[in-house]
Amino acid sequence: MNTQLKLGIPKGSLQNATIALFKRSGWHINVNGRSYFPEIDDDSINCAICRAQEMSRYVESGTLDAGLTGKDWIAENESDVHIVTDLVYSKVSSRPARWVIAVPYDSPIKKLEDLTGKKIATELTEFTRRYFAERKIAVKVEFSWGATEAKVVSGLADAVVEVTETESTIKAHGLRIIHELMQTNTQLIVNHEAWQNPHKKKKVEQIALLLQGALLGEKMVGVKMNVPQNRMEEIIAMLPSLNAPTVASLYQSDWYSVEVVVSEETVRELIPQLIKHGAEGIIEYPLNKVI
Repeated sequence: MNTQLKLGIPKGSLQNATIALFKRSGWHINVNGRSYFPEIDDDSINCAICRAQEMSRYVESGTLDAGLTGKDWIAENESDVHIVTDLVYSKVSSRPARWVIAVPYDSPIKKLEDLTGKKIATELTEFTRRYFAERKIAVKVEFSWGATEAKVVSGLADAVVEVTETESTIKAHGLRIIHELMQTNTQLIVNHEAWQNPHKKKKVEQIALLLQGALLGEKMVGVKMNVPQNRMEEIIAMLPSLNAPTVASLYQSDWYSVEVVVSEETVRELIPQLIKHGAEGIIEYPLNKVI
């Protein structure tokens, strides 16, 4: 029985972010030049690089056992795969991306029904066709090879269906969003047959656990401080924590060392308050994984 997991790494904009995420999770993936078969420091995994748009088809067919791709491309291909876990990460932000319909600012189109009989340019053609067909709105959907926003600006289409995280590119092209079709994020998927293989399932579950731990670790930091005994209760009451903070007495002293894990967003407000209430020697440090 072949127990080596054939794992797909998405080519393109997510490739570097994916390799960096695996590195934080404990795997080092080395892409040699233009090779589509990068090296990984795990003999039980065999990596291949392919476009995210095609990943779910390769996983469904068994060409790959597992892979990382967007929820959008699974929907576009109507692929029958097992979704192991969601992984919200990108090259821009930690928020899910959105597929939206956008038109020029001065367009009379305000809602979906106003697109009846209009031409829409997008890379997400099949999903877009199904979306409008389900709502009984007749539109013409054309595939766009790239620079989709420019199709509207140049008059080649009346609207575009495009993916966005920050809306900056859409706004830069003088477009406005009239509707959101779906939210998407990266998902770890596996072929149904591979999921029934106990060795491959165990490896996929290990990958999912550590990738999620690395993503959570990105959002959290450790904070360590010294606190006098007479201020301990008020300091402890201020600390958000996954569990109770770690407290240890300092040698031959009425001071204590307090350590806690908090969200990165929280710590910027927390540290000035800790100082104000008597904490000293505050150290903030990054976390590789939180599991």
